[in-house]
Order: sequence, then C-alpha cells, then structure tokens
Amino acid sequence: MNLFNIEGKKAIVTGAAQGLGNGIAEGLMEAGVEVSLVDISKDTNKAVDTFRGRGFKCHGVNADLADKSELVRAFDESVKNLGGDLDIIVNAAGIQKRHLSEKFPFEDWLSIIDINLNAVFMLCQLVGQQFINQNSCGKIINIASVLSFFGGYTVPAYAASKGGVAQLTKALSNEWASKGINVNALAPGYIDTEMNVDIIKDTKRRSEILARIPAKRWGTPTDMKGAAVFLASNASNYINGAIIPVDGGYMSR
Repeated sequence: MNLFNIEGKKAIVTGAAQGLGNGIAEGLMEAGVEVSLVDISKDTNKAVDTFRGRGFKCHGVNADLADKSELVRAFDESVKNLGGDLDIIVNAAGIQKRHLSEKFPFEDWLSIIDINLNAVFMLCQLVGQQFINQNSCGKIINIASVLSFFGGYTVPAYAASKGGVAQLTKALSNEWASKGINVNALAPGYIDTEMNVDIIKDTKRRSEILARIPAKRWGTPTDMKGAAVFLASNASNYINGAIIPVDGGYMSR
C-alpha cells in the first residue's frame, strides 16, 4: 500500500473552488497532501476555510488563468505558500460555452481555448521547469474529457480544447518521462457539476446520456478522487501519456 501513499506531498490544483477541481483537491487532502487551491472564483477563500475547518493543510490563490501574468503570479505564489516545494499539479480549471457551430462567437472560442488549453500548457511548462531545476520527480495530471475522443454537440471549442489537452499530455510525456516526470490525464465523462447544468436541465438530453452510461448514473466530483490519487502516487510511476476515462463506462458503449 506504500505505492499509493502520498502523505506529505505538495500540490497545486486549479479550478479548485468548485466542481471537479474541488473534488480532486479534497481527495488529495484526504490522502495527506498540502494543496494550493487556485481559482478565479471568490468562493476560493470559502473553500479554503471549509477545508481548513476539517483539519486539512491548504492555501487559496485567486487568479485569472487567461491572463499570463496572473497565471505566473498564481504559480509562484502557490509554490511560495507550499514552502518552495512542489510534487503534483492538477490542471482542472476549465470553462464551457454552448452554441450552434455556425453561430459560435469567436470571442467565446478564444476564451475557452485560453483557459482550457493555453493555460494548461503554460502551467505544465512552469511546473516542468520547476521539477527539472529541482532535479526531482513529479506528477502532472491534466483534465481532459471524453470529448477528447469524440466531438460532442454544440461544443466545438470545448471539444477542440480537450482534444488538445490529450495530445499535449502525450507530447510532454515523450520529453519528460526520462526525467522522472509523469504527465497523464483524466478524462471525466458526464459529471454532475455546475458546468453541465444546462444539459442536466434538458430532460431529453440528460436521459439520452444516462441511457448510454453502463453505471446507470451521472458521475460526481467524488468519483474523480481515486484516479487522481493513483496518478499522484508512486503506483503510477510507469504510466506516461495516458488518457484515463472516468466515465462510468460511457466510452465502452
């Protein structure tokens, strides 16, 4: 069981104020990790207070990851808050906007690509430099999607960004695996979070999705915990460039 022991590790989790990022951050802290929660939301401090109230070690950093200077500040501040050490990063920040493709506003396309893909690359690059300079092993966990594998509907920018995250994960793993840096991604399926509220409210669409999930339920942020802890641990040391679905079997249908 020592393979899965991550107690005492230090991590950054983006998009951690709510949704998947919050669930993953919680899972890491339950496993004994000290976490810097990074999010644009004002709820970040509330999340920190809640977690600290449960006895967890964590810090909050508010930042707009679409702004490069804000992103760099958030990374530097997080590392400082963690005592200068870093073992794990989870790039979970993401946004979603839905329009018919022929009417999809270009500004929405740009904002989604900025957060879902560009920010992921920049943070991977920063943490990669950190690990290489420290001459230390480290874990990079990106959040892809089942839409990394297929196109979805009315979400061309999101599908493109998550396809990009999958390919970026593979590309970085090719260069960094030999340095002891594991770069992998989790691909959540349909998860009951704020991001999916529109399709959850659409009775027909929600029923169609549910009918395809062998587990017979939508996922929750809690369902992401085990896979994240696995990829953050030594149990995954020989796993590189993997895109692991966490989808209740959706991809198997």
